[in-house]
Amino acid sequence: MNHSKDVLIQNAQLVLTMDDVGTETLNCDVRIKDGVIAQVGQGLEPSGDVLNAAGCLITPGLVNTHHHLYQSLTRAVPGGQDALLFGWLQTLYPIWARFGPEEMYISAQIGLAELMLSGCTLTSDHLYLYPNGSRLDDTIAAAADIGMRFHPTRGSMSIGESDGGLPPDSLVEDERAILEDSIRVIDAHHDASVGSMCRVGVAPCSPFSVSRDLMRDAALLARDKGVMLHTHLAENDEDVAYSLEKFGCRPGQYAEDLGWTGDDVWHAHCVKLDGQEIDMFARSGTGVAHCPCSNCRLGSGIAPIRAMRDAGVKVGLGVDGSASNDAGNMVLEARQSMLLQRVNLGADAMSAREALRIATRGGAEVLGRSDCGQIAVGKRADIAIWDMTGIEAAGNWDPAALLMAGPTQVRDLYIEGRRVVASGQVTSIDLPKVIGRQNDLARALSGA
Repeated sequence: MNHSKDVLIQNAQLVLTMDDVGTETLNCDVRIKDGVIAQVGQGLEPSGDVLNAAGCLITPGLVNTHHHLYQSLTRAVPGGQDALLFGWLQTLYPIWARFGPEEMYISAQIGLAELMLSGCTLTSDHLYLYPNGSRLDDTIAAAADIGMRFHPTRGSMSIGESDGGLPPDSLVEDERAILEDSIRVIDAHHDASVGSMCRVGVAPCSPFSVSRDLMRDAALLARDKGVMLHTHLAENDEDVAYSLEKFGCRPGQYAEDLGWTGDDVWHAHCVKLDGQEIDMFARSGTGVAHCPCSNCRLGSGIAPIRAMRDAGVKVGLGVDGSASNDAGNMVLEARQSMLLQRVNLGADAMSAREALRIATRGGAEVLGRSDCGQIAVGKRADIAIWDMTGIEAAGNWDPAALLMAGPTQVRDLYIEGRRVVASGQVTSIDLPKVIGRQNDLARALSGA
């Protein structure tokens, strides 16, 4: 990773550190050395490259804990726009079955660039279908080329329509082959070290698309390899009904029985967890990726995030796939999380500061990244700089309330000390060229 040896970000109006005590410092500087935060304080001695952040808010980079990057090629697909989860999937599976390696690579770059522009410095990805020679390596290459800190997961589906599952048979894989490829990808790409740019997880898609055996074997494999586990859980009422009918228990119980709880596990959605399941998640250290926009879009409901946080469950945010959101903006996601808890429980249910903490430190904790998610000496230099001098923040009395009144795109973004967004423009790829290719691929898929 090429990063500047020494950068001083100077004169920020306010720095929200997200450290253990939630320090907020006015008129603050941040020094970066070798991809790490070296100093945070007022009046630091200028050296190296100096970036003026006057009139700006600085936060840790936002962390996205659940995404399907490949879906950025299938936004707002007719037929899927107004469907619930299962019907939506059945509309899109046949389209996704026509993807290949280039579709996976280009859609990932678009999704990653969109995240970066919204202040995201670390994202997971859940890729669970591999048509026409596609591999997880396609998205890993896209992240390396754009400079995103990445936590890809080797997803999978093994129960097709002919066996009573949702996906078409053409999109499912043999379970032995899934486990073998998971080992291959982990051995090739997983880096467990501090400051790692790529950690790999194991992620069977969902209880309704893989067998009980694969869920159990995946957990054993992940623990043998020392990697994290991820899946979708309790996403909506259909999901819970399926679990009760097929497994004779609620989703949380199913997860626990198969070894899918613990501090190395995080589940996406969890809209329908009950009080008992929430307590079990808290006790076991199991994380949750909360995807408010997607949950609204698919009519899944409002996840009990207030109850989870109060119980001590680790919660991060996820934009989910760009076919069910249909955006990948982490600021809008964080704002939506705040608004949904309020509309459900009252205006004091979640503050703008708490929602932003979930979007930064919370996500880092869910992904097991104690080296990220805060602006503190020794942490990775993943830093978002928000220009508060524009119209969105004009008249704003409290810059820390970014989610109430502030920009939804960053001015500058550093990942591992490298400036990947400068003055609102992605610096690491030729974005207009990639957008052009993305639109060509989408037109070809639509038959236009």
